[in-house]
Amino acid sequence: MQAKGSTADLRELSDAFKALSNPNRLAMYLELLRSAELKMASCPLADLVDRLDIGAPTVSHHTKELANAGLIDVERDGKFVRCRLNEDMRQRLAGFLTGVTPA
Repeated sequence: MQAKGSTADLRELSDAFKALSNPNRLAMYLELLRSAELKMASCPLADLVDRLDIGAPTVSHHTKELANAGLIDVERDGKFVRCRLNEDMRQRLAGFLTGVTPA
C-alpha cells in the first residue's frame, strides 16, 4: 500500500500524531473536541486545567506542542488564553483514519 499525499502533507500528519502520542496532550485534544461538539467557540485554558487535573504550567507546555503541530489554534483575550480545534487538521486526521480524503 502506497501512502497518498505529498511529503509535506505526510510530515504534518506525522507531527500531529506525534503530538497526540502524549497522554496529557491527547486528553486535552479530546476535551477540545468535546467542547467543539457542544458548539463552544473556544475553551479557556483555565477550564482545561480544572477538567483534566493537570497543572497550569503543564497545560501551557502541552498547548504549545498542540499548536505547533497544527492541531489547535490559540488566542489571547487580555490575560486569558483560549484554545479551539484547528478544524482543517481535524478533518485531515479523520480522513486519514477513515481513508476518506476531505474535498
